[in-house]
Amino acid sequence: MSIIAAAASKWPMEVRFPGLGISFDIDRVAFRIGSFEIYWYALLIMLGFVLAVTYAFKRSKYFGLDADSMTDVITVGLVSAVVCARAFYVIFRLENYDSFWEIINIRDGGIAIYGAVIGAFGSGLITCRLKKVDTLAMFDVAAVGFLIGQCLGRWGNFMNQEAFGSATSLPWGMESANTLAVVADSPVHPCFLYESIWCLIGFIGLDIVSRKCYKFKGQLLLMYVVWYGMGRVWIEGLRTDSLWLVPDVIRVSQLIAGLSILVIPVIVLAFMGKIKIFTPSEPELAKQKLKEQNA
Repeated sequence: MSIIAAAASKWPMEVRFPGLGISFDIDRVAFRIGSFEIYWYALLIMLGFVLAVTYAFKRSKYFGLDADSMTDVITVGLVSAVVCARAFYVIFRLENYDSFWEIINIRDGGIAIYGAVIGAFGSGLITCRLKKVDTLAMFDVAAVGFLIGQCLGRWGNFMNQEAFGSATSLPWGMESANTLAVVADSPVHPCFLYESIWCLIGFIGLDIVSRKCYKFKGQLLLMYVVWYGMGRVWIEGLRTDSLWLVPDVIRVSQLIAGLSILVIPVIVLAFMGKIKIFTPSEPELAKQKLKEQNA
């Protein structure tokens, strides 16, 4: 069992922001049904998923997507995202698990965002081809939705008091039993908050681009990969619980994020001439003409 897991055995847990003079207790358990506990971690991730799907369906007509076909892609993507997110994390922390039950028990946390992204988009590609769904249009709307889910999901890390960073003297530095078990006698960077804010800014930006300057299919997907990659590179560098490819040398997520920043622009330049220019769906074109007539 890890140091953090041992420290996390006592809940509720006090969380302090000494520089701001703020202190309060949190409990990772949202509510109980008999002896079964429902964690905030799971609830927040599901809330993020619901909001992301709601956004996708609301914008589906603009992207020329059929809601029924989208449902199939989203359903398969959700299952794949959860499985791959857990598998990605376990692969690099296999020494922490003593049984198969511990491996599949994700209520205590332990999933990797990049695993979820790879799983969702990988299965989405296959499902889109089978269901004859416009793949790039589907990925564009999904990319914007992903940022909603990631923004809210990181607050699940806060409720578990995980995914925090190294020592800091900044006024918003955070302390709890979990952080002090890793970084003694010092507040730490609230990395969950940094990533949540980064994803919120990304969502707002990509939503504006989709409405004002959407030029080609795949544009939002590419922007998502680069934007999230830029944020993850510096945030991952602060964290104390990274998954390591080479211990204390190469962080897995930081490597993937860095490669995405370098490789994606090259792909865009190489294939720009082959990508279909985006045109709004017929319902959206009709709305635009009506607005022009009434102007």
